[in-house]
Amino acid sequence: MKSKGLLTASFLLLVLTGFLWWSNKKAAKADKEPVESTTTKLVSIPEDQFREIEIKHLAGETVHMQRNDSKWQITVPKSLPADADAVSSMLSTLSSLGSDRTVEDKATSLDQYGLTQPSVELDIIDKNKKTSRLLIGDNTPAGTAVYAAIAGDPRVFALSSYKKSSLDKSTNDLRDKRLLTFDSDKVSSIELTAKKQTVGFGRSKDQWQIVKPKPFRADHSQVEDLLRALRDTKMDLGASEDEKKAAGAFSSGTPLATARVTDVSGTQELQVRKNKDDCYAKSSTVAGIYKILGGTGTALDKGLDDFRNKKLFDFSFADPDKIEFHDGSKSYFLTRSGSDWWSNGAKMDSGTVPALIDKIRDLSASKFPESGFAAPIIDLTVTSDGGKRTEKVLISKNGDNFIAKRQDEPALYGLTVSAVADLQKSVADLKSAPTPRKK
Repeated sequence: MKSKGLLTASFLLLVLTGFLWWSNKKAAKADKEPVESTTTKLVSIPEDQFREIEIKHLAGETVHMQRNDSKWQITVPKSLPADADAVSSMLSTLSSLGSDRTVEDKATSLDQYGLTQPSVELDIIDKNKKTSRLLIGDNTPAGTAVYAAIAGDPRVFALSSYKKSSLDKSTNDLRDKRLLTFDSDKVSSIELTAKKQTVGFGRSKDQWQIVKPKPFRADHSQVEDLLRALRDTKMDLGASEDEKKAAGAFSSGTPLATARVTDVSGTQELQVRKNKDDCYAKSSTVAGIYKILGGTGTALDKGLDDFRNKKLFDFSFADPDKIEFHDGSKSYFLTRSGSDWWSNGAKMDSGTVPALIDKIRDLSASKFPESGFAAPIIDLTVTSDGGKRTEKVLISKNGDNFIAKRQDEPALYGLTVSAVADLQKSVADLKSAPTPRKK
């Protein structure tokens, strides 16, 4: 009996101990669980109503930005223009910043959350001069969020880590990294010195023309790529070199290219030099010398022939209206009516004429000879754009090669033997459409 009573007492003690352990664990868990899981707005300010933002880093710099009209300017640690896209992205997050959950409704101590001395503090002033202070503290145990609070509010919130990343910005994150600040839509001319030659481009409306060293037709896409590369030339602020080292690398580097871009505000210049595998740039617009991404150097290291229009005809993918072809004693006259092609009163086969047009459209220079054009053996005229554009090309033979020339233009275009042979074959393949069978 004694033994049985002892067993019963031991069992009851074990149950009681387990209950107490479970009860304490549940209480501790309840302390750590959020009071609510609903999202709470921490900041609610329309993007256009922000006027000043100061980002204070506990272990780093303080960045102060101020809005002047529609532009943001960094004023601390030094006066710098701000990157409009970077600031807009940050304001997009900040304007409607919401918490993931509430951690504690009435926090008695902020120290346990890292909010007494927050790792990041954002002081915000809106257009009504109302100031809000967002405090960002330690990571939560799971590591997917951080603790956050609004100064003057007793609550502590959990904020997603990616939202912190959108707000925790340095001067280098927010400064305008462009080395040229021209307006692409208002650029009237570009001058590029590279590969020991200077090439000048002029724009009339939306069309680019090479104006230096001689007037030549320009490849529109190549010039636009150049303009884009200049516009996108930015400081590589992730580089380890300081300003002094960058200046030294630029000074001892090999000149790669110098570009001058003119828009309505004036002319801006960019000098690019290469030192080993890196490129460094100096701008007339931004003080200092900076390492830039290597892709910019590649985009600028081009010569005249890279920008010349290699196509013999400009009608592009539009359907011509008329085609006139003379090759020795053979002559062909083609006229389009609607979607049908006609020659000497006969309707032409619907497959052979488009094949010829493709060969004409694809005629491109393989090189640009300075001389060698002789008596033409092929005379090709294409009328397009409702009769508004007429293009005439003459092709002559020079040894084993062919040289073409557009009417009223001094430039010569070298053509491959295969290109001319394919053109002649397409002409020889022309045939009339089959005669409809009588019913």
